[in-house]
Amino acid sequence: MEEKKNLCAPIPLSLHQRLRAEQERRGQTLADYITDILNEHFEGGAKNMGNTNRTIAFQVPEELFDRLKDYLAKHGLKQKDFILGLIERELNDAVDAE
Repeated sequence: MEEKKNLCAPIPLSLHQRLRAEQERRGQTLADYITDILNEHFEGGAKNMGNTNRTIAFQVPEELFDRLKDYLAKHGLKQKDFILGLIERELNDAVDAE
């Protein structure tokens, strides 16, 4: 694994809020999100060809979102891990039912 180094820079609050919202939407750590953005920038927008991950994005009612956030915080879970677990469980249950 390549050695890592911290990067710290003050940015406008409005940009910071947009960045954190997008990072959360992607379900990535801040380090992974910033690394992806910088790689995309320096590679001219090209995606990593070895990356086989796909993005799923959807909107939910605000009340459901708030309930989800409370649940995740209470149980110490990350949104990405929780949603992936739900998908895997449902797909496995569907295969078992066939």
